[in-house]
Amino acid sequence: MRDIPSGLAAHIETAATTLCHCWSLTRRDGLVLGFTDHDRRLSFDGIDFAATTGLEAAESAAELGFAIGGGEVAGAFAAFGLNESDLAHGLYDDARVRIWLVNWAVSDQRVLLEEGFVGEIKRGEASFTAEIRSFAKAFDEERGRLYLRSCSADLGDARCGVALAATEGHVVESDGRLSLSAGGMASYADGHFTGGRLIFTSSANAGFAAEVKRHGREGSRALFQLWEAPAAEVLPGDGFRVTPGCDKSFATCRAKFANGVNFRGFPHMPTNDFIIGGVRPGDGALDGGSLFR
Repeated sequence: MRDIPSGLAAHIETAATTLCHCWSLTRRDGLVLGFTDHDRRLSFDGIDFAATTGLEAAESAAELGFAIGGGEVAGAFAAFGLNESDLAHGLYDDARVRIWLVNWAVSDQRVLLEEGFVGEIKRGEASFTAEIRSFAKAFDEERGRLYLRSCSADLGDARCGVALAATEGHVVESDGRLSLSAGGMASYADGHFTGGRLIFTSSANAGFAAEVKRHGREGSRALFQLWEAPAAEVLPGDGFRVTPGCDKSFATCRAKFANGVNFRGFPHMPTNDFIIGGVRPGDGALDGGSLFR
């Protein structure tokens, strides 16, 4: 049950209402932006809610149990404080969202309808739709440690311990979106940067980061294919830096990074095939001890 203030409840029961919605977005860097679908600016809780932003509620849903409810907010890139570049650079990923129903004539009469986080953002040529995820999303997030054959650390983090060195480069040729080539990097073996992180350092895409889907060589050039296209067109001369990738296997950790002592997986863990395969004559002693002794 949602408690509606008595003043707002009385207003809702009248024949003519003066209601609107207000949204606040709190980014991870602490910047707070406010928007409203009313035609005048509103202010409360220390937040200014900008009017005529082209932002509106698109869909709302709530479910019982641990299902992730929420809704959607649709808007135009002309909205104050929102633009395609910021969205593409991930500045609003996992931003905190609060949505109120407000009597714009008496803004003290309001009720908090929804609180959650920005999820998936779908972008069009001139508009976007942002998914709002409820707090139940925390139940879908990985907590604690998983026992897997592969490494659970991220390459270069404190648990991994590898000191990552980024390689600088400049785009020589590109399809403008997902594929590009660079000179002066032919000394690296095929796949060295596959799974790594490429960050543009100049031009319109400066600061945009994407994971490398595939890395290879062609003559004196290094070829890169990205998983995600940047907002602006990738052009020859654009600068970038890229870090090596890791497939999280013990063999790669030991041979490529000489970091086997810090491997955070369990490479000798029996697979499902071993568990359900049964015992066959000649398999040897299966006494629970190491299979690699």
